[in-house]
Amino acid sequence: MRREDLEAARDRVIPDVAAGGLRVLFCGINPSLMSGATGHHFARPGNRFWPVLHLSGFTPRRLRPSEQGELLTYGLGITNVAARATARADELSDEEFREGGRILTEKVARLRPRWLAVVGITAYRTAFDDRKAQIGPQERTIGETRVWALPNPSGLNAHWTAATMAAEFARLREAAADGLAG
Repeated sequence: MRREDLEAARDRVIPDVAAGGLRVLFCGINPSLMSGATGHHFARPGNRFWPVLHLSGFTPRRLRPSEQGELLTYGLGITNVAARATARADELSDEEFREGGRILTEKVARLRPRWLAVVGITAYRTAFDDRKAQIGPQERTIGETRVWALPNPSGLNAHWTAATMAAEFARLREAAADGLAG
């Protein structure tokens, strides 16, 4: 994709992949310029969301960003804390994150997924004003919806490998499955 195409995608909003009653609603930080240009979540080639989703057992095969609509058949969806596409998450202000947290809370209350999974601990901490939050299940709930903070799947997040990230995603998958049995 040409640089001009990516720059033209700056501040674009891409639609959520969501429906009521999902098992897990994944929540990214905000769309990348590649996502803004293609209209697909986690579209940047170095992003590990799609491989990790498969490695963790959420999907039976590795989906491409263009197949994001298939997530709904697995009871999964995607939204973002901040809606607008940027080159880097640090282009967003703390106020945008806090407003995104308010909007996300309303969205979750309306859609009522079993779990909200925020991919990016720093985004979670800022959006929900919870500076001490750690990766994993959170005390916070939104109505009946439980909340889980996951590592950011960006290729820039070198602290987590695809394997260690997949293990954390699998912990959530197991918790979401346990919730279905009860």
